[in-house]
Amino acid sequence: MRCPAPFTKLTVTVSDHCVKGFRVTNSNPVSGNAYEYLDSSDPEEQARLAAVRRYRLVDQPVEDAYSRIAYVAGAIFDTPIATVSLVEQDRVWLAACEGLTGVREVGKEPGLCASVIAQDDVYVINNAAVDPRTLEHPLVRGDLGLRFYAAAPIRTHDGYRLGTVNVIDNRPREVTTRQLKALEHLASMASDELELRLMVIRSAAAEQRMREAVS
Repeated sequence: MRCPAPFTKLTVTVSDHCVKGFRVTNSNPVSGNAYEYLDSSDPEEQARLAAVRRYRLVDQPVEDAYSRIAYVAGAIFDTPIATVSLVEQDRVWLAACEGLTGVREVGKEPGLCASVIAQDDVYVINNAAVDPRTLEHPLVRGDLGLRFYAAAPIRTHDGYRLGTVNVIDNRPREVTTRQLKALEHLASMASDELELRLMVIRSAAAEQRMREAVS
């Protein structure tokens, strides 16, 4: 996968546009209270965070299943960076990341992954340097020089939006309906992988309880 020079300088360790025939978030400036969902004292956000944590994927080594999803996303969009992310209380954890070495988390500033989880639609930033949602984002203003971003929310079977499958470039981009649909499918695949992981976790817990009961 290609990797333009500006991305090789990255040292970060922490942290709409409408396509014909496809629904994406519009490019209107956000209102002052648009990011109330980021308030961790909100009961709905607390429930969402509990859903994120039940899969026990944050702060864990990269798993092949999520790396493959990130790789395919980057290949479909021909972008140098693609990630599978989970939005935690105060950070965005990268469960997989193609194109950035040694980066496992970024900040939770509004405009990118933290904003995607507020809605069900595919989220597209064609040019982050002029989009009011991202003008002040550190990944736009900093060394990364992010310009293009497209993401589909990862939704659980019980309705929680945990994070995203997203693609990133350092130049403005346009996207096709087919690409966005593929991104949605990849997000669904990530959700399926998480449910399989949860089944293993619960099976192990049940086995442990049985052992304790007979000991």
